[in-house]
Amino acid sequence: MEAARPEPIRGVIFDFGNVIYRFDNGRMLAGLSRLCGRPAEELAARLGASTLSEDYESGRLDSRAFLAGVSGLCGCPLEESAFLPVFTDIFTPIESTLELIRRLAPNYRLGLISNTNPWHFESTIRPCEVFPLFRAVTLSHEMKAMKPDPRLYLDCIRRLDLPAGACVFIDDRPEFVEGAARIGMGGITYTGAESLRAALEALGVRA
Repeated sequence: MEAARPEPIRGVIFDFGNVIYRFDNGRMLAGLSRLCGRPAEELAARLGASTLSEDYESGRLDSRAFLAGVSGLCGCPLEESAFLPVFTDIFTPIESTLELIRRLAPNYRLGLISNTNPWHFESTIRPCEVFPLFRAVTLSHEMKAMKPDPRLYLDCIRRLDLPAGACVFIDDRPEFVEGAARIGMGGITYTGAESLRAALEALGVRA
């Protein structure tokens, strides 16, 4: 009896941060240091010891409450007009991934799953030039859950109208790729353009 052939990949789902755009939180900390006068290293330790970022990305805090929480850690009130450019100016595009998405779009259903927050989504993800190519967009703050919670992966494949076995998920965090695998999706840990292209080709995905 022949072994069942794997289902062909029809959906390719991407993470955003460090897959489509790189991010550097050091830039945010340096800007925050300029606003409040505290050393960036001290701010990093304070933020790292708090749950503010996770609470914001998981939708437990709205933008106003998040800003109030950061102000508390900084020891001074922060105006949104001054804080927002500092908080959002951390991203740079990964051109090889943008080009890959453009090449895949005519032949595959594309999705996006991101642990993100409203300000990063509105400032960078939504305006991204390839954003209109995604047929499904699943965001942690809207789902009130974060990767590797299976609800995010299941929501995205539902929106793509594809079974898990027909999709592959790309993320720079191995634990999030493993989360996709647990619901039956293929997974690729992003380490660079060439290895990603080779991994996709091995799955039969042609760009």
